[in-house]
Amino acid sequence: MLFRNRFLLLLALAALLAFVSLSLQFFHLIPVSAAKNGVSSKSRKRILPEPATEPPVTDPVYEALLYCNIPSVAERSMEGHAPHHFKLVSVHVFIRHGDRYPLYVIPKTKRPEIDCTLVANRKPYHPKLEAFVSHMSKGSGASFESPLNSLPLYPNHPLCEMGELTQTGVVQHLQNGQLLRDIYLKKHKLLPTDWSADQLYLETTGKSRTLQSGLALLYGFLPDFDWKKIYFRHQPSALFCSGSCYCPVRNQYLEKEQRRQYLLRLKNSQLEKTYGEMAKIVDIPTKQLRAANPIDSMLCHFCHNVSFPCTRNGCVDMEHFKVIKTHQIEDEKERREKKLYLGYSLLGAHPILNQTISRMQRATEGRKEELFALYSAHDVTLSPVLSALGLSEARFPRFAARLIFELWQDREKPTEHSVRILYNGIDVTFHTSFCQDHHKRSPKPMCPLENLVRFVKRDMFVALGGSSTNYYDACHREGF
Repeated sequence: MLFRNRFLLLLALAALLAFVSLSLQFFHLIPVSAAKNGVSSKSRKRILPEPATEPPVTDPVYEALLYCNIPSVAERSMEGHAPHHFKLVSVHVFIRHGDRYPLYVIPKTKRPEIDCTLVANRKPYHPKLEAFVSHMSKGSGASFESPLNSLPLYPNHPLCEMGELTQTGVVQHLQNGQLLRDIYLKKHKLLPTDWSADQLYLETTGKSRTLQSGLALLYGFLPDFDWKKIYFRHQPSALFCSGSCYCPVRNQYLEKEQRRQYLLRLKNSQLEKTYGEMAKIVDIPTKQLRAANPIDSMLCHFCHNVSFPCTRNGCVDMEHFKVIKTHQIEDEKERREKKLYLGYSLLGAHPILNQTISRMQRATEGRKEELFALYSAHDVTLSPVLSALGLSEARFPRFAARLIFELWQDREKPTEHSVRILYNGIDVTFHTSFCQDHHKRSPKPMCPLENLVRFVKRDMFVALGGSSTNYYDACHREGF
């Protein structure tokens, strides 16, 4: 009898737990397991984290943690997902460099003590870290376009230099490279085992942090690569505009956008109060503190869990950090609403997007060159591209952010090619302005290549207004 009562009690308890679980799922309080192929139709199109983990209101500390992108367990990634009858043809990767030391210091304070040597027994760690250092030490004879051949191939200063890549930044891109290797090489065989130099296209700005980030990703992607097959091209402009950088109208958009930023800052009395408090702590004029861009240094303290600086007058603290970070978030929101940055982005991103579609079009013709393209860049590179594509809800590029264009061929219809766009592993194809409605008309989980081509060749200029039909005319139109 006692056994029977216990059994009934357990049965009732199990039924109650099942009911609670289903209720939570119904009200979206806990995540539901993914649908077939590992993703549901909704999550396939999301840019932002799942609401189960995201705070109900904007939290500056949460946003800062996302920006730090501290290496942890392997993230869920949607790269390489396609129906079985689709063949991967080429991949085009745009990255922001990994975690770096600040570019600015808060005046009259001690620099954060961050070690930029690469040490195996220090967190964050990656299994390939020691092998990466060993391989980089053999690359002194690598043939890179000048002035890249004068840059160090990995960070190696006991106290980081300004803007230097940290161990965290190296590990971030080793992880990125290994993830892309598992998907694009092991699963989809994008490159043959005897790949050649002309099947890669590698380009970086002239900063050590971008070259080293590119090399870290490349080493994760192609471990122990042959240095003779690696050639990084140098890009003088952070916009990667090559020979098309002169664009007066783009610069006018930027000036108006900077004016908008200035006016928004003037309206934020809490921000000015915070700057005033911090200026008193370090004993300098408020204007001088503001010019030192203190959030850059504060983010380094935050991401590396180092205490904010103190003086005899007091300490910079978390409340100061929250106010400045909150203003950044509000600035990004107004930037989307005012559209000035969109005009800048459409012209700023056009050259690199035009290069990308040209490379894709050559691949559709059966050309086997430049099947994997890597642009190692900055936040000011990725941000205009995201905006130009219409990904207005995408977060500002975190450390080691990646934006990927995949080109696919339908084996059942070999003349048809499609693209997928992914941002930090999330499929954002149907959030782009050129393909946001396509999934309503087609069951394919990707966008026709011709949509992207038409967008770059025509629709980007239409979005700017006026009568311009090409990049040169749009950059030089009168009366703007």
